[in-house]
Amino acid sequence: MSAESRPAIDGRIAELDDGQRRLLFDRRVGDAGEVADATRALLALVRSEGDDALFDFARRFDGVELDALEVPREKWGEALESLDSEVIDALTRAARNIETFHRAQLPSDVEVEVEPGVTLGRVFVPLEAVGVYAPGGRAAYPSSVLMGVVPARAAGVKEIVVCSPPGPDGMPSPVVLAAAAIGGATRLFAVGGAGAIGALAFGTGSIPRCAAVVGPGNRWVLEAKQQVAGEVIIDSPAGPSEVLVVAEEGCAQPAWLAAELIAQAEHDPDAAVAFVTTSPSLLEAVRRELRIGVAATPRREVVAEALSTRGALLLAADHDEMMTFAEAYAGEHVVLCTRDPRADRAGMRTPGTVFLGGASSVAFGDYMTGANHVLPTAGTARSFSGLSALDFLRSYTWQELTAEGAAGMAGPVATLAEAEGLPGHATAARLRGSKAGEETS
Repeated sequence: MSAESRPAIDGRIAELDDGQRRLLFDRRVGDAGEVADATRALLALVRSEGDDALFDFARRFDGVELDALEVPREKWGEALESLDSEVIDALTRAARNIETFHRAQLPSDVEVEVEPGVTLGRVFVPLEAVGVYAPGGRAAYPSSVLMGVVPARAAGVKEIVVCSPPGPDGMPSPVVLAAAAIGGATRLFAVGGAGAIGALAFGTGSIPRCAAVVGPGNRWVLEAKQQVAGEVIIDSPAGPSEVLVVAEEGCAQPAWLAAELIAQAEHDPDAAVAFVTTSPSLLEAVRRELRIGVAATPRREVVAEALSTRGALLLAADHDEMMTFAEAYAGEHVVLCTRDPRADRAGMRTPGTVFLGGASSVAFGDYMTGANHVLPTAGTARSFSGLSALDFLRSYTWQELTAEGAAGMAGPVATLAEAEGLPGHATAARLRGSKAGEETS
């Protein structure tokens, strides 16, 4: 295998050393301390200087002098008109599928009588304003706009604010603008990186303060989201992309399997891509196809760096070792090209999302199936879920007691209150349990 396509790890799972296991299972970026400090400073500037800091960031990081941060609505329309009709049709189809799937996930309000005279309820309400971050830089991501905006709209959010980095002309990519229009965003700003996350979380003179900030991004965006998480809701630690392809002999063409690795590696040099199989011959075939695919891709340098930094080709002794590894890896995307992928999926608890069978490429989920591509990375799928309409809702409970319900509960509640040394609670309960309490109610 050429140096350009050689993965960081290539061998048997059973023979991995401690350093290789750390590389596979601890996928956080290595300069987290430096990034954290720099991000903290950027967020402090946004909090104290607002729009002025954002204009300065555009000059420093994006190399553009902006006249305004907000992109006018007419520019959205111009972007739509400039795009090929096939692109518009694809975005529209994707938005429709995303809305269909995410509306189906919306919860129903709850009302239940837990005992006679005591009725409780839980009500779900949409957040007032949410911020959606769409990455820029190496590539435009209109798909990320749809993945954030459409579920928020499905949840009933009134103000949906998109931030995406400006290009050389001071505007986000036309396909990002078009996606904002198709998805149903209400405002859009040419602001990127940690500055955008801070602006959405704190609010500035131009950008409204949001209750939630969602969307994927690079290590600075991820760090910024984690730092503002105490003030706003964030979706999950969605950092550089990653995929684990799990395959058995005869279940998918080797070229397809190699293409899955290349597709995610082309996102970012920090991307993590891994392949595991029980078949030595399949491993060799994928190794060969990977070499061919890397040589052919226009994003060769990005793919090669990702492979050499966090790429892995692994051989498992048997099916159990392969699936145990997949569970421990807790990948953002897991592709199951096994003899019974549905059964294998049923035994998994840690993936961000799972694709079943050789025809189910991650690329379909990235763009058009309707499931969300904003997913937890770096092993955090052990705890976090992918973005959904639920992230744009909050809930509150209500409680109603009749006189009879209060009378039946007063004694036990007073007993517990006194056991905790809270006599005022006991008195409040007993008053409502007394005859006088019933009359005044």
